[in-house]
Amino acid sequence: MNSQLCHLKGTVCDCGRYRKVVGQLDISVARLKTSMKFVKNVIAGIRETEEKFYYIVQEEKNYRESLTHCRIRGGMLAMPKDEAANTLLADYVSKSGFFRVFIGVNDLEREGQYVFTDNTPLQNYSNWKEGEPSDPYGHEDCVEMLSSGRWNDTECHLTMYFVCEFVKKKK
Repeated sequence: MNSQLCHLKGTVCDCGRYRKVVGQLDISVARLKTSMKFVKNVIAGIRETEEKFYYIVQEEKNYRESLTHCRIRGGMLAMPKDEAANTLLADYVSKSGFFRVFIGVNDLEREGQYVFTDNTPLQNYSNWKEGEPSDPYGHEDCVEMLSSGRWNDTECHLTMYFVCEFVKKKK
């Protein structure tokens, strides 16, 4: 009697064999997930936290172009809102061999009032380089992160690489 018939008649079938197959599939899926993480981190150069993915875009763009580039792809210019995120980004920038990148902080609306690109103020966290933000001529309204993790206000028309952040979809 073949196993399909067994199953239909409700008689005992060889479940042990199926459990083994399912177990092997679980192992394969786990291996694939590990490989994908490796690909994302090493090949694509993505960094991630529980909530977000970060990606350095290696195209020199000015601040507004950087903002648009991230938005079109469903993200935002990276907003390091705490020490952990800032450290992760700084490590990412320095390990990638870059000196500076645009991040999602500016005072374009009101001089001297820096906000993240989602318009939240820098109340709880900032990481300015000593003596910054300086803006001696009133032209430095955008912010770059240096490979040290420190922030510096700079001119928005300059072009450099930048970091996008993407919120992970809730499972």
